[in-house]
Amino acid sequence: MKNLSLLFMVSLIMISACDVINNSTKIPIDVKNNIPGSPQVFGIPVPKGELFSPDHVRVLDSKGNEIPSQITKVNTWEPADNSIKWMWVFFFTGDETDYTVEYGPEVRNSMDYDQILTVKNNQRVNGEVTVDTGPLRFEVKKGEGGGFFNAPAGSGFLDKVELDIDEDGFGETDVIAEGREGRSSFLDLIDGMGLDRSKAVVTRTVKELGSGPLHSIIRVEGEYQYNRDDNNTAPFITRIHAYAGKSYIKVQHTFIYTGNPDNHSIPNGQYEAIVTQNGIVIDEGELSKDTGFVKPEDQIAATGLSLKYNLSDNKTVTTSYYDGKWWDKSSSQFVQSSLINEASVLQTGPNPSQIPPLENSSPEQRLQNAFKSKITIDEQTDVNAERAVGWIDLSDEKWGIMIGFKSFFEEYPKEMKVEEEQDQITAFIWTPSVEPLSFARKDLENDSGMIANFAQGLAKTTEMVFYFHKKSTNGDVEKTAKMFLDSPVTHADPDWYAKSEAFGKLSARNEKFATYERGLEYKFKWMKFNQEWEPWYGMLNYGDNLTYYYGNEWRQWTNNEPGNDYMWWLQFIRTGNPLYYRTAQAASMHTMDVDNIHWPKDPIYIGDTNESLHYFQNLEKTEGSPYVGMGRRHADQHYTSLLSAHVWVPGWITSYYLDANHRGLEVAMETGNYYVKRVFGDHGLRGRRLYLSVWNLAEIYDATKMDVYGDELKDRVNIMLELQHHPDQGGEIVINRYGYSQVYVTNGLRRYIQLTDSEEAKNAVIDHARRLRDVPPYNHDMESYLSSISSLVLGYEYSGEPSFLKEAVDRAQYLKTDELVQEFDSYENQKILAEALEEASNFPKDPGARRPPIWQITNGLRVFGWTSIYNVPYLEYWMEKENYPADR
Repeated sequence: MKNLSLLFMVSLIMISACDVINNSTKIPIDVKNNIPGSPQVFGIPVPKGELFSPDHVRVLDSKGNEIPSQITKVNTWEPADNSIKWMWVFFFTGDETDYTVEYGPEVRNSMDYDQILTVKNNQRVNGEVTVDTGPLRFEVKKGEGGGFFNAPAGSGFLDKVELDIDEDGFGETDVIAEGREGRSSFLDLIDGMGLDRSKAVVTRTVKELGSGPLHSIIRVEGEYQYNRDDNNTAPFITRIHAYAGKSYIKVQHTFIYTGNPDNHSIPNGQYEAIVTQNGIVIDEGELSKDTGFVKPEDQIAATGLSLKYNLSDNKTVTTSYYDGKWWDKSSSQFVQSSLINEASVLQTGPNPSQIPPLENSSPEQRLQNAFKSKITIDEQTDVNAERAVGWIDLSDEKWGIMIGFKSFFEEYPKEMKVEEEQDQITAFIWTPSVEPLSFARKDLENDSGMIANFAQGLAKTTEMVFYFHKKSTNGDVEKTAKMFLDSPVTHADPDWYAKSEAFGKLSARNEKFATYERGLEYKFKWMKFNQEWEPWYGMLNYGDNLTYYYGNEWRQWTNNEPGNDYMWWLQFIRTGNPLYYRTAQAASMHTMDVDNIHWPKDPIYIGDTNESLHYFQNLEKTEGSPYVGMGRRHADQHYTSLLSAHVWVPGWITSYYLDANHRGLEVAMETGNYYVKRVFGDHGLRGRRLYLSVWNLAEIYDATKMDVYGDELKDRVNIMLELQHHPDQGGEIVINRYGYSQVYVTNGLRRYIQLTDSEEAKNAVIDHARRLRDVPPYNHDMESYLSSISSLVLGYEYSGEPSFLKEAVDRAQYLKTDELVQEFDSYENQKILAEALEEASNFPKDPGARRPPIWQITNGLRVFGWTSIYNVPYLEYWMEKENYPADR
């Protein structure tokens, strides 16, 4: 009996050790370019009806052992189903690259943490937020100081940083850095009256979704105030990511430009393309004579984040640079020297002003000697290279501070500077070592339909790392820098994203249909090639691409039409390629900030004070701009043209889901509020404006579940379906003028039906597909004809009518692409590669009735959204399911 009991106990121990769980789902996870110890947060979708609690999710290493993880419920399938649709998974990587996310009714996250972080958020007037990670504690103060308790004024960033290197608790000797009163976050302006230095005041601090025991995100809201009345206060948002047991933080800083961009006379009225009333319309003919457009007014003299350090006299500065040409990162060198007075790492490029014409490469030769990185440490070290790595460390014999920029080179001009006289280390987002950032127009010519300047209200988000550490080797500091500057990319198996159907019924990259896949792959590689060849870099440019490629020259920034960043995200989930991830990330950050209007917003009542008077005072505040939440049109400059139908939110929300990027949802909600206000009346409820708004609102409502967006979405869908019944339409949803916008209808109604399971909407899609099958749209030539593939495929999904799928496959023959005669990366220059791509493409070479063939493979991503990327993944899904032959 004793032996039997012993055997039973041993069996229980073995089962417990193996942690065998039945009825669970395991998702393979790959960490590409892993740096052991890296913090990783990434989004994973879950099929409808499978998971109802984040407590039933855990992470396993390559040996099947559970590792500490933090799981956040981000979104559900509601209102159709209350199961989890998206979750964020956080963990620190080990030496391996393969992991597993497991969920199921019997799975439990052990929540076995060696160390957790804590957040205290005191929201009182002149309160503070304090974050304790274990070895690191930092504080951010609210308000302007003073008050009942005579609170000290805050700095706008980190007011006190403590590093417990002795592991004996925090004390006065552990203060490694402090803020500079009102100046640790700054946005200084300069105009004809001279420099106006900002003062930063924090107004609110928030613990964002995704905050927990291992990883927390603190949103710090504030405003820059100025000495002169002619300068508007400017909002800023700083998101601080803190990690349990770690003494580094990731910082995402967003400023909004509220200055007057140039000296033109403000005309009376509104522009025809964006009027919100039938009043005075601006005469652009008169504006073309106003030379003030090309004379800058409020320029950015400097902006960035700064700290006052507490280090001894014996200091050492360390940094690194690449020792080849600006495009070559194969070899880097350390620079290290003792510090006496000052140290700087400055990165500039060919066009610091960002004003066209841009200096770029020729079709046959890359740009030479245009990028400069100057590393200066007193008189002892003076390095002139083309490209810095993007970090600098200042240490004494006890401890040190490292700062680094993500995209330091690509978003030039940047500078990291140490000034011993002020005990100050600064990360300049825009450095005063170059000319001020101008927002003037390049000339008085019409730019994409307008002579205007809408720079006021654009934003820019910059990502940085701050590492507070005990004295260590160069390798340790550089390793930490690379965790954030060249971070690993975590991805579930591509088939999992398809299986979840979070993006609809689409396929992962499928070699069976290689002729279609080449058309996608070559296009994305071509655009990435040009971004790095031209190059499309600079603080306001990086992340965007130009649109038209004719005569071996590129023209017009795309400004995200039609969801360029979303295209990159789609291809990333289909392939797991980190190149696509990084490009998508940069594209979303650019388009959500630079390509939209963010200021002035309507006043918002938070209700975080006790006085009822504050609500009524809020009602009396000035109403914001009607254009907040609206996007910009493709143009030679990002801020010279607006249009009522130009804003695409799906990529921003996808960055929120996949990358835990709160800025994406934040800006998408600005667009949702813009739709709810209906500033354009029925104009905004007709044509492509209506179709696009349904897609955008469906994504916003899905992400927020807020009725204000859901009600607006339902109303607009009803309008769209009602207009479909007009005799002129013959059952087609899209009017002839906007045939290319089939993909807006498809993506919008797919998401709407996913949320509501509306039979009315399904039947509308089927009728729409039938009409397109019988009466192909050619109003924008191949743009409209190929865009209809998406509607045919969705119609097939809801009806099973085989003629819909057959017609979609027949139309898609143009999308097949032949193999290049040599490897893509082996072509020596832009001109030769472009010629090879055109030879491989099967798109029609003849121009359409209206204009040259802008659908060609060498053009930008704009038409590619209508012809290819929103069609092929969904078409391949059904071709595979219905056993279509690979060579059809």
